Amino acid sequence: MPAPFNPARRLAVNALVRVRRGDAFAATALDEGLSKARLEPRDAGLATHLVYGVLRHHFTLTAALAPLLRGKTPDKAMALLLAGAFEKLILGTPPHAVVNEYVSLAKAELGKLSGLANAVLRRVEAPEVTPETEFNLPAWLVSEFEGGYGEQAEAVMRDFLTPAPLWLWTTDSGARALEDEGALLEPGVGDVLKVVLGGSLRASKAWREGGVQPINPASYAVTELLGDVKGRRVLDLAGGSGVKAAMLTARGARVTSLDVDARKHKAAEENFKRLNLQGEFRQADLRTPPDVPPADLVLLDAPCTGTGTLRAHPEIKLRLTPTSIAELAELQRHMLESAATVTSPGGTLVYSVCSVTDAEGPAVVRDFLRHHADFESVGAHLTVPSVQDDFGARTLAVNGIDGFYTAKLRRL
Repeated sequence: MPAPFNPARRLAVNALVRVRRGDAFAATALDEGLSKARLEPRDAGLATHLVYGVLRHHFTLTAALAPLLRGKTPDKAMALLLAGAFEKLILGTPPHAVVNEYVSLAKAELGKLSGLANAVLRRVEAPEVTPETEFNLPAWLVSEFEGGYGEQAEAVMRDFLTPAPLWLWTTDSGARALEDEGALLEPGVGDVLKVVLGGSLRASKAWREGGVQPINPASYAVTELLGDVKGRRVLDLAGGSGVKAAMLTARGARVTSLDVDARKHKAAEENFKRLNLQGEFRQADLRTPPDVPPADLVLLDAPCTGTGTLRAHPEIKLRLTPTSIAELAELQRHMLESAATVTSPGGTLVYSVCSVTDAEGPAVVRDFLRHHADFESVGAHLTVPSVQDDFGARTLAVNGIDGFYTAKLRRL
């Protein structure tokens, strides 16, 4: 006998429990849940929409639920109430359907607490509008966005509440293969297109034959700051899984990618093989200068808070604190010092972070230039819309583009 509720909702609730506890990121929790549940595509889409929707609108939903709850609500009960409130208040699912589905789910998952679900979901209403509930960010992070984007901050914060599109770098043959399999390709930025798939990306011919690579236009634009890289040696510092290294190699660069986590090199090497590329991957703790010869072109894409990627990773805003920003900014300063040591005289050093906070962007570059008379800022003229300052540029994170801060420095 089929369950009296859609199993997608149970999967979403269980994934939310893990994410809100800090046990997993949303993508990981969903992937693991979906691989076990084997839902129909429509139901898998619902589970995904519920998880990301709850996380994007978390401040609105918690504010709506707060007056109806007393004491500490168990994790699973809270996740269930958040999902139900999201459907009722944000998606506009008919209230009776929300109550019926989630009370049935609560009876299976929560036992006696099913009465709580019934009472709360019948009464929950939209909360008072505040900056936190309007933009679904903590107040201190709203201030960061306003400081970085000025009058354009509201557009950025609202855009971060929308689903992230699929951006793909494509070869000509990759684009044709996608279209042959029913994908819709829309103009993007240069070689990075916005794509609506007709099926699974990893099952596509374009993926198997190395004709596509997921990458946000803002991330791709960072690599373009290095200019014409054909035939030139590039150091890719804190390269992670090697996506930027792959894009540089595809343009003809000879890339050496360094990262402290050697496990990421395996993923990078596998991706390079898929893309029919060759690269060099080395382990290095970039808090100290790496043991590599200096290069004319150096890219440091430093570890950061990821505040520019909240559209795709909304759980970040639930875990982030001003203290964690300060800690990462200190790490970024050490890594930029290390990057400077392997930049040849006359060479170019590009610093980037996928964050929009002042402490991780202009403050790091400003402090670096204050102590390095042998470097100068030459302006970060990006191929995506951006907001310039005295040290670099913040990408304008609207229309699906991530928020990056980047600076282009020249060693004298």
